[in-house]
Amino acid sequence: MTRFKRVRAGRLYRYMPVPMDRLDPKSSASDGQRVRVIRQPGCPPPGTMGHAHVTDVDGHFLGLVCVNSLSDL
Repeated sequence: MTRFKRVRAGRLYRYMPVPMDRLDPKSSASDGQRVRVIRQPGCPPPGTMGHAHVTDVDGHFLGLVCVNSLSDL
């Protein structure tokens, strides 16, 4: 069983893509970029099924990433 990291909406993380995000990217985030996890209306909460929606620090939506690609600042 794969263990996923726990993330919280509103917190900042550094995006360091794991192989899953490198092979099939669902976001426009770049390596090492600071991102904020958000609670997208109408979508499951962050961390559900190992994914989370992210924005850049200015609030521009970047997409969906694997939570294991997010590391603490």
